[in-house]
Amino acid sequence: MSALAFSIVALLLVGPVPAILARASWPLRAPRAAVVLWQSIALAAVLSAFSAGIAIASRLFVPGPDGRPTATIISEIDALGWPLWLLYVVVLALTLLIGARLMIAVVQVAIATRRRRAHHRMVVDLVGKPHRSSGLRVLDVDQPLAYCLPGVRSRVVVSEGTLTTLSDREVAAILTHERAHLRARHDLVLEMFTAVHAAFPRFVRSASALDAVKLLIELLADDAAVRATGPTPLARALVACAAGRPPSGALAAGGPTTLLRVRRLGGRGNSLALAASAYTAAAAVLVVPTVALAVPWLTELHRLFFV
Repeated sequence: MSALAFSIVALLLVGPVPAILARASWPLRAPRAAVVLWQSIALAAVLSAFSAGIAIASRLFVPGPDGRPTATIISEIDALGWPLWLLYVVVLALTLLIGARLMIAVVQVAIATRRRRAHHRMVVDLVGKPHRSSGLRVLDVDQPLAYCLPGVRSRVVVSEGTLTTLSDREVAAILTHERAHLRARHDLVLEMFTAVHAAFPRFVRSASALDAVKLLIELLADDAAVRATGPTPLARALVACAAGRPPSGALAAGGPTTLLRVRRLGGRGNSLALAASAYTAAAAVLVVPTVALAVPWLTELHRLFFV
């Protein structure tokens, strides 16, 4: 039952749970805690999938006639029967596949993202004008545009249209927003969710987690800008830069979620109660399934190999 329970938990955390959470409105008032909750859900999904595989592997070593774990495929089939043995093998293979896909996805996402950023950073350094602010490049573009390129050699990029169209406080708000992304390394959070999304098979995974986290990290950067300049300059800057199209791998101030973010700036502020509840839920998502489901098959492993 432990293997079945782990499998059910993994499927719930990959599909229905992210879909339900993505439709909730409360994360807008507790973005940092919501990101932690999303991270806990993703980690719990991966751990549950691996735990299901380990639990199934332990069942393949069922006790033989002498009470010792079976050691050959024939003895395993004799003890379990063909249907159950085949089911265990398929689920174990699927678990190993997810693990391999996760490791490959982490490497692929990291390499591809850094390659794109390095190329665009080189282009920006060549065609952009340096600004008196460290790490800032200005592009000769009339349309208001602002984005950042994270990494060891990070850059904040703005257009001439941003500097000429926006007021000083609005420019300060947009720069604070982008530098908040760089300081908190929000790009690493996105890479993790992108890799997890790619690791699970298409028929069970959902894009809800990745889309929701993209919005939440923008809200975190918005909050940093609000603390520096207030909500009004940031709202005006976001609207001005909404139509800008950043390169792949960059984190931009504008985008399709601009309207939602501007409305949030005029609504109620962040809630400590919601944040506390989200942190509690994040801890429960990791701790409760582990304690409730891991103990039975750990006990079985101990009985098989140490008793």
